[in-house]
Amino acid sequence: MLTIQSNVSLKSYNTFGIDVSTRYLVEVDNDQDIQTLFQLPDIQSLPKLILGGGSNLLLTQDFNGLVIKINIKGIETVKEDQNHVWLRVGAGENWHEFVMYCVERGLGGIENLSLIPGTVGAAPMQNIGAYGVEIKDTFDRLEAVDISTGIKRVFTNADCRFGYRDSVFKNEVKGQYIISNVQFRLDKNPVLHLSYGDIQKTLEQMSVKELTIKAISEAVIKIRRSKLPDPAEIGNAGSFFKNPEIPASQYEILKSEYPDIPGYVINEEIVKVPAGWLIEQCGWKGKRFGTIGVHTRQALVLVNYSGGKGLEIKQLSEKIQASVEERFGIYLHTEVNFV
Repeated sequence: MLTIQSNVSLKSYNTFGIDVSTRYLVEVDNDQDIQTLFQLPDIQSLPKLILGGGSNLLLTQDFNGLVIKINIKGIETVKEDQNHVWLRVGAGENWHEFVMYCVERGLGGIENLSLIPGTVGAAPMQNIGAYGVEIKDTFDRLEAVDISTGIKRVFTNADCRFGYRDSVFKNEVKGQYIISNVQFRLDKNPVLHLSYGDIQKTLEQMSVKELTIKAISEAVIKIRRSKLPDPAEIGNAGSFFKNPEIPASQYEILKSEYPDIPGYVINEEIVKVPAGWLIEQCGWKGKRFGTIGVHTRQALVLVNYSGGKGLEIKQLSEKIQASVEERFGIYLHTEVNFV
């Protein structure tokens, strides 16, 4: 049975730990709950906010509408062949726990995405990625409910129009659907991705004798824990900004002025530059402003030490954007969504 709560604090529902309130909140456990919800009178007229793990969200004010918390669970094998296994996963499943489920069963493809906060349902919206791997590489399809009609729709990989930290759910159909489950195609004979970041070096430090998806997962977890704060200890949403992709010609000009500037070649025309490096060069790393600041070990992460306001963090992010653009001529786009 659905229970709609009134005037609920969202502090425990977002990893920044921002203490704002919502007018109404409801938690849904299955597809039927979603369809029942949209048959209720007065629901259609309310502004709606869909919440998974609240890990890619900055709440800047109270929400005068209905927050829908997705708790749909379950992992089931849909089909398998000689090389692959297709898993259908509830949108409310914890992402990292799902990665561990696959690693423990020798199913490869998402081990490089270990320890990313959030839920399975939120993962395709952002096309989450790390260490040379993105969701789109293993994503098969998802089911979502149209908020305006309550009708279920299937989105294929092509339908989602995945881009760098981007999908159709952040653009054309933003706010129009509730994702209820996601289907992945995992590899029984995984191709290991070792070239990006410090994975190779970390595996050597760990004295790994046999390269497996479990070893890669453990290396990724070790790297992430060394660089990123635990949201349970310091409020944050992980990487706040996207790594900018700039014209190769612009990168060469910057390289002549800043010989140490790192870059990853995407193709002949585009180079990706680490946003954390740009922010650090502008002197923001470790800066603290009362209850908020920039993390001491990773300039890409903005933090709420305790009691910070979402609007304060938003204003800090805008100052960082302005300083990076002034110095390097590069505008940093945010990964985090503002509400």
